[in-house]
Amino acid sequence: MTDLTDQVAIVSGASRGIGRAIALLLALQGAKVVAVARSQAELNELTHKTQGLGIVADIADEEDARHVVAETLRQFGRLDILVCNAGVGSFNELEHFSAAEWDRMFDTNVKGTFLLCKAAVPHFKARKRGHIVGIASDVARRTFAHGTAYGASKFAQDAVLASLRKEVRPHGIKVSTIYPGLVDTYFNDTTPGSAEAEKTHLRPADVAQAVRYVLEAPAHVVVDELMLHPLTQEW
Repeated sequence: MTDLTDQVAIVSGASRGIGRAIALLLALQGAKVVAVARSQAELNELTHKTQGLGIVADIADEEDARHVVAETLRQFGRLDILVCNAGVGSFNELEHFSAAEWDRMFDTNVKGTFLLCKAAVPHFKARKRGHIVGIASDVARRTFAHGTAYGASKFAQDAVLASLRKEVRPHGIKVSTIYPGLVDTYFNDTTPGSAEAEKTHLRPADVAQAVRYVLEAPAHVVVDELMLHPLTQEW
């Protein structure tokens, strides 16, 4: 079992929902958490709890992504874990999607994952170790009406992570992809905590526990993929 104490972990999309739950749980396990988001106020509240570092950044911007990794290395001298969690989504019939909405989802869900990994992988290769965890979605493995843009972005993110897994495994680097089903968060501008969602959705903490599980696997074990659903959700 891998001990997370003093491991340095970047978590993107950390200010709310799944990312916040991951950052809090990793800090509870003794990791040094670098929380990344676009909201300074929410990062301040989170880093007060984690006693870690908060970086305001747009991960779809290459300079911002580089800065996140560079600042982490400057502050802590190394990076052990990268959690690519930031994601956005909206749903509609194909003809009612705008090109701007399409770009917004691909920029965050795919390009953001690509850029953070691109910035982190050279450091991981130099150390011959490191663990990348991508928070994808079960819709990376299925399609549904009104999900053309979001589903396409998650299929693409999954392909990035799956290809990267093959590239970096010979260097001692692990890549794990987690595919959650319905999760009770602010996703798609919804407000979490409704009585119905509490019955039918996963909690952000459930996904955070899945991240902990793959990170704590023994050094010789990599959990390539992990899918989780609420019991009420058909698959």
